[in-house]
Amino acid sequence: MGSVELPMIRRIFALLLFCAAFASLQARAERDAVQFFSNIDVPEGSTVHDAVCFFCSVNLEGKATGDVVVFFGSTHISSEANHDVVTFFGSVRAEDNATIGHDLVSMFGGVHLGDNVHVGDDLVSMFGAIHEGEGVTIDGDRTVQPAFFLYFPSLLLIGVIVLIVREVRRARRRAWLRAYGYWPHP
Repeated sequence: MGSVELPMIRRIFALLLFCAAFASLQARAERDAVQFFSNIDVPEGSTVHDAVCFFCSVNLEGKATGDVVVFFGSTHISSEANHDVVTFFGSVRAEDNATIGHDLVSMFGGVHLGDNVHVGDDLVSMFGAIHEGEGVTIDGDRTVQPAFFLYFPSLLLIGVIVLIVREVRRARRRAWLRAYGYWPHP
């Protein structure tokens, strides 16, 4: 090692130690629940502020005063979520008389709303189905993008590829037949 490389290595090492010292500080969030691969259950009478779940589900029988965010899992709401409910690649189920204070967003999953469910702001469902019970109220906008809008361009692209492959194979067979006078053996 030359004399120029050693100070550079020391600087990089010092920077890594500095980053590790601040990365190890714990967050100071009260009543938040963050889980990976383990479900979050909020029993009746209990309160959670934010519930964030990766590869698991949230079962909210109590109350959420903040956001409920789920990636690759399902969300079940029996009582109330005072802020946003967001689910990616999973389903949302709100039981009868449940309340969602602000937005309900579901990407690549279904939404099932029971009777008399109230959504305080917007309902957004991208590439999934919505099933609503009697008396569902949504104070904001309702945006639904069904899954077939995603599938149609994919099917169109697959169809074009199949046609191109078929035509290329036909052209090769005709060229073979012209050159050799018989069909090629597979």
